[in-house]
Amino acid sequence: MPDIANPELADQGLNRIEYAWTEMPVLRSIYDRFEKERPLEGLVLAPCLHVTTETANLMRTLEAGGAKVHLCASNPLSTQDDTAAALVKHFNIDTHAIHGADRDLYYKHINSCIDAGPHITMDDGCDLVTTLIQERTEKLSGVIGGTEETTTGVVRLRAMAEDGVLPVPIIAVNDALTKHLFDNRYGTGQSTCDGIIRATNVLLAGKKFVIAGYGWCGRGLAMRAVGQGAHVIVTEINPVKALQAVMDGITVMTMEEAAPIGDIFVTVTGNINVVRREHMEKMHDGTILANSGHFDCELELTALEDMAVEKKRIRNNLDMYTMKDGRKLFLAGEGRLVNLAAAEGHPASVMDMSFANQALCTEYLKNNYKELETQVYPVPEDIDHKVADLKLASMGVQIDELTQQQIKYLSSWQEGT
Repeated sequence: MPDIANPELADQGLNRIEYAWTEMPVLRSIYDRFEKERPLEGLVLAPCLHVTTETANLMRTLEAGGAKVHLCASNPLSTQDDTAAALVKHFNIDTHAIHGADRDLYYKHINSCIDAGPHITMDDGCDLVTTLIQERTEKLSGVIGGTEETTTGVVRLRAMAEDGVLPVPIIAVNDALTKHLFDNRYGTGQSTCDGIIRATNVLLAGKKFVIAGYGWCGRGLAMRAVGQGAHVIVTEINPVKALQAVMDGITVMTMEEAAPIGDIFVTVTGNINVVRREHMEKMHDGTILANSGHFDCELELTALEDMAVEKKRIRNNLDMYTMKDGRKLFLAGEGRLVNLAAAEGHPASVMDMSFANQALCTEYLKNNYKELETQVYPVPEDIDHKVADLKLASMGVQIDELTQQQIKYLSSWQEGT
């Protein structure tokens, strides 16, 4: 049985889902083919994803392809209750997601989807697969493969493979070029700024905006913050990425150096305790803390709680922590994914490509799982290119093709200077 917060929100959710659908032409084209061909017939799917309007459109596409979907949330604060209600009422999709669920309810929902006996998992952060191998091994025999949507999850899965405990082949959808070059950069960049502004209502122009991590998410966030007039500072542990930031015209320093001068701190690393007690002790009065990495461990929240003499919710998604010396630090979105906790996540037009990869990789797994080993695979190049082709076509953009002479030239070695 589904578990949602308020069935009466279903019609409101449907309107928002349909609006997002207008911005997802690639997924719509896949939906049309899936509805005719039914390539996923007989599959039971267990997606553990952010329950948003964009995800709803992926779910309806998978069901159009013949799959039976059992959906749960991948983050307690990212669930849109009206979307969850609409999925149940209007699309008959078994949905287990409630905004603000505590840890016990969160894992109850994951286990409810595992109870359905999935053939393919679809993770965003790897919590479902981790639960399978740690607690629900009796359900592993029916699983033929899975996909993973985000960097954090891919890191966990590769660690599983290294330890020899990865149970099935997994496709790292996150690593598709049409995912991380666009979703991570343009989606995370825009939606993170959106979440911070909604939570705080601060003007970014003129602020010293410290970004921990200069991967694709960090680069996208830096682009958007610079565009709004912020003075961006990047902290990094990778010398190549740090050098890229410098060459992009961004100031690079250590977190220790940034701590006393930064106005806004945002973590996008996928690692633990990136902003720690020793950094918070140096931050000035009024500093804003936020995280846009998958888990709420990038900011050392236990230290923040311990340092504070008072904690107070002062706006939706904004908590004020008063220190012993009177300084006030502000935490957005409880330290969870601020772009989803305090805003609506990525725009539908960029999730269109990410979820097109999910749909096509699910079809690929069904057709090829017998030939795959238990390891983490990249998205097949032809799927990545197909998604890009469909997106360009939807935008009315045409590109050149190689001539036969060019094809021959690129495959030869004889011609030189």
